[in-house]
Amino acid sequence: MKLHELSPAPGSAKKAWRKGRGPGSGNGKTAGKGHKGQNARSGGGVRPGFEGGQLPLYRKIPKRGFKNHFAKNYAIVNVKTLNERFSDGETVNLDALLEKGVIGKPLDGLKVLGNGEIEKKLTVQAAIFSGSAKEKIEAAGGKAEVV
Repeated sequence: MKLHELSPAPGSAKKAWRKGRGPGSGNGKTAGKGHKGQNARSGGGVRPGFEGGQLPLYRKIPKRGFKNHFAKNYAIVNVKTLNERFSDGETVNLDALLEKGVIGKPLDGLKVLGNGEIEKKLTVQAAIFSGSAKEKIEAAGGKAEVV
């Protein structure tokens, strides 16, 4: 294949319409905008959601919900996952979990939940532990350290 033989995939590239370039183009005179009116003018048209002056739907519908900007967002991991991904005697923290691809982003810290079982002795360093997670880690002979 040579440079001059390259072409876009069929249907992927549309030819541009040259608006208002004479009657032969099929798009002359009013350039497909019809006669006069708001949409024929430059910069014409209405904003998204405008309903001709009628009270728009987005104002009729009540506001709902609340977003707490001070809430902490934790990266969550279960003890079952720790049991599968780590070997005996390892230290589990945010960096180790990121390295192994268990979590995507560190967010505001790590929270360990107690879903599943754990048989390995692990030192787990996290911001928060659920009660059952802490019990299971310590029952297996590991340590649950709050960082």
